[in-house]
Amino acid sequence: MILLKKGDIVSRKSHNNDIIFCIEAIFKDKNLVILKGVIVRIEADSSIDDLMLVDETRINAVVNHVENIINLKSERKYNKYGKILHLDGDKGYSQKTEQYYRKRGLNYVVKHVSERMQPEIVVSLLEETKPDILVVTGHDGMIRKGRNYNDINNYRNSKYFIRTVRMARLYNHDKNDLIIFAGACQSFYEALISVGANFASSPARILIDFVDPLIVAEKISITDKNRIVFMSDLEKEIRNGRKAIGGIGAKGKSL
Repeated sequence: MILLKKGDIVSRKSHNNDIIFCIEAIFKDKNLVILKGVIVRIEADSSIDDLMLVDETRINAVVNHVENIINLKSERKYNKYGKILHLDGDKGYSQKTEQYYRKRGLNYVVKHVSERMQPEIVVSLLEETKPDILVVTGHDGMIRKGRNYNDINNYRNSKYFIRTVRMARLYNHDKNDLIIFAGACQSFYEALISVGANFASSPARILIDFVDPLIVAEKISITDKNRIVFMSDLEKEIRNGRKAIGGIGAKGKSL
């Protein structure tokens, strides 16, 4: 049996090693490992013997891909753009998100808040930061992929995202005033939209890139307040387009 520890970068042999994960926790007595995607916002579990360590060449390729996205620079002046409050359940993604927003010249506040705590803290953060755009994200995933789409218990973290959006809408019900993006990989899209998100993932219950929520927030932030941002404005910039992200549209927030 392979010797593994928290923080190791691994892939699953039973899934043809298609996704690179970081080990979040190991329960040896249950032969269970909790995994989080390195560049996609998915949470999963695995048996220990189904995992293999990822070689350094592949890890470096993934790191370079992420860095190339983050290092896209802009000459924008953030004071004319809509303010983003971004809640992220992943600490590493929170740091990368802050780098991305800063280099893109955006007006932002990024907070690392675990998915389960986001409903508890969202209203106080909205009151404190007064954002135009709220991003609620982290990791998610279907427990039984491809089945029970309408069962909230078949999603790892969608219930927390749904509660967070609901709390945010109790604070501000106006979808033109406070724009909300919510969700991660394979999230319960229809429920997120029904409780008040303008945009959400994932209509086709597929993986989303860690940067997809950032792209949505950025587009709304820099779009003139007299224009509406539709999915047609976003789909070509998102890796899997309308399969990954959907929504009802939102007013731009640039002055």
